[in-house]
Amino acid sequence: MNAEVIAEWCCRQGYQVIRTESTYWCNEGLRVFQAFPWHWMITPSQHEVSQFLLQHGAVGVRYSTPVSAPLGSISYHTVYQNGTYDLHDLSHRARNGIRKGLQNVVIEQIPFERLAEEGWGLLAETLKRQHRSHEEDYDRWCRRCKASSDLPGFEAWGAIARGRLVAALLAVTCDDCYTMLNHQSATDYLPFHANNALTYIVTHNAINRPGITKVFYGVQSLCASDEVDAFKMRMGYTAVPVRQRIQFHPGLVPILNRHTHRFTKYLVSRYPNHTRLSKIEGCLRFYQNGKLPLNQQVCPRLLKSDLETATLSQAA
Repeated sequence: MNAEVIAEWCCRQGYQVIRTESTYWCNEGLRVFQAFPWHWMITPSQHEVSQFLLQHGAVGVRYSTPVSAPLGSISYHTVYQNGTYDLHDLSHRARNGIRKGLQNVVIEQIPFERLAEEGWGLLAETLKRQHRSHEEDYDRWCRRCKASSDLPGFEAWGAIARGRLVAALLAVTCDDCYTMLNHQSATDYLPFHANNALTYIVTHNAINRPGITKVFYGVQSLCASDEVDAFKMRMGYTAVPVRQRIQFHPGLVPILNRHTHRFTKYLVSRYPNHTRLSKIEGCLRFYQNGKLPLNQQVCPRLLKSDLETATLSQAA
């Protein structure tokens, strides 16, 4: 499957999609356009980005670019690309969690209709745990599932316990990459390791398919806790260093500085459940961090190992 199918998926949900020389862009809100497919690392020219911002009235763009690029905030993609993903490839802790999970749930592909109907409650619980309750609503979730239902490359998987859907995910294949789009679960089944079992079975299934060389589990969030990504690392995934580049409309650049960011942080502290404010703060934080030399940037906690530090030092 190619990127045009993902573009169609976004359009079906009512999002504005624009194609430029380097990539596709999707306006998911606030007129900050996210580049996709999400696993791509791109290096658009300044002319390409400036023309896009000016012609389409965008507030800004967000995309992943190589660590060797001159600008952008140090960040990561969560990826598995190390072969078969069998139990013996994982740590003792991960194996234990998976085995316990598989004793409690059955993992199987599910219809998109079931994902829409039963998955919404799981998503609502997941967002509540992550203090992001206002990020999604039922109608938008149903549109997402319906948009996926007859497009090639999209799949829905579930963890089922006694007939009840207790964890689920939506995924898509593009190029040689299998991408996890949404993963949600019931709070009362966290102790039963349903997420561990679901992640293992889906990753194992995907990475062993012909033509698939990696499984992409997301890019570092602008505002969510990194504990979610820490779970993925415990499941054998790797934080692959990239830069996240935020570029704003030229007319906004003069007023977007550290003082603007400081004031936005204050607003977030006053209104911690305001999803849009949190995303704006995240954009400003990544933007400010990305202007600094690499060795002066705030590095994500999940990249602060000896291996990643060495990688970043070489790139600098």
